[in-house]
Amino acid sequence: MTYCVGMMINRGLVFMSDTRTNAGLDNISTFRKMKIWDKPGERMLTVLSAGNLATTQAVVSELEERMKAPEEREPSLLAVPSMYQAARLVATTLKDVIDRHARAGQEANSAFRATILLGGQIQGGPPRLFLIYPEGNFIEAGEDTPYFQIGEMKYGRPILVRAYDPELSFEEAMKLLLVSFDSTIRANLTVGAPFDYHLYEADSLSAGRQGRIELDDPYFRKLSDGWSDSLKQALEQLPPYDLGDAPATGKAPKGKTGTATD
Repeated sequence: MTYCVGMMINRGLVFMSDTRTNAGLDNISTFRKMKIWDKPGERMLTVLSAGNLATTQAVVSELEERMKAPEEREPSLLAVPSMYQAARLVATTLKDVIDRHARAGQEANSAFRATILLGGQIQGGPPRLFLIYPEGNFIEAGEDTPYFQIGEMKYGRPILVRAYDPELSFEEAMKLLLVSFDSTIRANLTVGAPFDYHLYEADSLSAGRQGRIELDDPYFRKLSDGWSDSLKQALEQLPPYDLGDAPATGKAPKGKTGTATD
């Protein structure tokens, strides 16, 4: 399992992914799940992946192979004219890789499923973000859905729903995503640090600031502890439930009798 987020803000695009892969609790490894390609002044594309590691690595390898000699291996992500065409290429490649596993006689096609986030900008168009499914179809982020999550998304989603704002600065977006990731790793052992990030400035048409946040990063530790303390304080400040207002039915809970026994 994994956790990846791609987010659109007015400043540009923000990407973050964990790096944990595991085939059981005693077999945990670290792999980078973010890939960035750019031709400065012309285009920048970022891919985040979740799902079967062999599938996602095969997809990235095939996309890179086409880039080495695009005139012989068209289409190439470095040559497609728009982000929509880039999303179609990634979607087709993902579906083809999964289908090859099935044709090779693999017992469970579903075991090789993967999901991909593609975000970026190509000269002449705005920054765009796509969620690509293993079936080869995809959807695009917009005002109503300005961010996508893939992998183990349910634990980190509440903070995004409550705190997202398109006016976020890159610094504020990083803080928001790190809280989301902290909530996820506390609830699910299959997601873990370090976290890779990429901050793309709209219309820069080149890779932006990139980095990796380790579990012992001083800011992350301070953020994690501060978020926990703030939640506790917020809970304490809320009014307590008044049992005096609870309806009295006079009945014992189902499966219980009204007599206490040892």
